[in-house]
Amino acid sequence: MSIEDVWLRDVVESDLDAFCAYEQDLEAVRRSRFTPRPREAFMSHWKERVLGDDSCFVQTVIVGGDVAGNFVAWWDGDRRFLGYWLGRAYWGRGIGSRALGLFLEREKNRPLHADPFSGNTGSVRLLEKHGFRPAGTVRYGDDEHVLFVLT
Repeated sequence: MSIEDVWLRDVVESDLDAFCAYEQDLEAVRRSRFTPRPREAFMSHWKERVLGDDSCFVQTVIVGGDVAGNFVAWWDGDRRFLGYWLGRAYWGRGIGSRALGLFLEREKNRPLHADPFSGNTGSVRLLEKHGFRPAGTVRYGDDEHVLFVLT
């Protein structure tokens, strides 16, 4: 894989099957501390709250023609947040970094926030590499997450 094999495009409905499968991966769940949704709830969330919300900006990550994951930006009150999910086969290969760089060229809203689980070192490093800076911590249940901001 070369870095040129990583690109972004608009999400199409058939991408949701891959996104749902990636969300169910037990290692991804462990690292993110995100509870996966059952398929029906996942599809409903994505169709109504992500794709159905004009204020969300979402892109599919493509690697060599395959759906590798997604990046999404949304509003939570007056804060714009970034979220992403990549399939495990695409971790640790520079794909997330390339895709985030491409996404940030398109998503112009700043400041942009992200709040990965503090123990998710890959996600923390990815954000820091792209200029996100720690701005505190937040708790979701028993888990501490780092609040990052890109200005």
